[in-house]
Amino acid sequence: MKPAKFEYFAPTSLAEALELLEEHGDDAKVLAGGQSLMPMLNMRLARPKVVADINRIPGLDYISPTPDGGLAIGALTRQRSVEKSTVVKERIPVLAAAMPSIGHFQIRNRGTVGGSISHADPAAELPAVCLALDGEFVLSSASNQRVLKAENFFISPLTTAIEPGELLTEIRLPARSEEWRWGFQEVCRRQGDFAMVGAVSLLQLDGDGVCQSACITMFGVGGTPLRIRRAEEALLGNRIDGSVLEDVSKIVSEELDPDSDIHASATYRKEVGGVIARRTLEAAISRVNGDDRA
Repeated sequence: MKPAKFEYFAPTSLAEALELLEEHGDDAKVLAGGQSLMPMLNMRLARPKVVADINRIPGLDYISPTPDGGLAIGALTRQRSVEKSTVVKERIPVLAAAMPSIGHFQIRNRGTVGGSISHADPAAELPAVCLALDGEFVLSSASNQRVLKAENFFISPLTTAIEPGELLTEIRLPARSEEWRWGFQEVCRRQGDFAMVGAVSLLQLDGDGVCQSACITMFGVGGTPLRIRRAEEALLGNRIDGSVLEDVSKIVSEELDPDSDIHASATYRKEVGGVIARRTLEAAISRVNGDDRA
């Protein structure tokens, strides 16, 4: 199929883009990498009256260390740039580890960080990683700028808290101390496919191996990435051994309420979700004596 008719604009400044979005509101779609929008246009799942191509806007493609040890990433930053970034590997290695799982390298060459997050596919890696890291998103409009935490950003499949006239311009990921360790894993039919089930786990252990804080985020198993807080609570104050991990695996499976589709059944997703949550925790524990923090 071919896209429905639309007007095409290519603003060359952020102010021009925001004015355009304010003028056209819900009738406008933003084109960044195009890896999600173009298929939706061609299949007429999206029928905007206006497409705003923001690729000519300077200043939205960057990976900047922040004074607190975190990172600020411009929304137009290509996924491949994040994957290859030394500063990302040093400061937030779980993000670097997740990047190769996003499609194929040809997709990551064009796909943008902001585009993937704004698209909000529930099986996508970047939304889940941002949620696990307690990230923040800067939303800009012609008259205002606001900052939303990831937990308040994702509403339902392909739906976010971005209002008409707003544009995601920056992703902020806070620093993690040396005590934090991580695990990332997903299950898909082929390398580069969307995840049928995925997990991101972060752990903070004290010197005796007792869990001080934890985060378990699942993706591909609901309408948005999910924090499994009951499983996190089961880890707190405990030395994590095989028995604790088995309990956490069962809790994750119980907490998940996924749908069945052509890729996997709900039963499969529940069972595998518990298994890979456990594996990501095991991976995090194995890094306690290594050199990879979250």
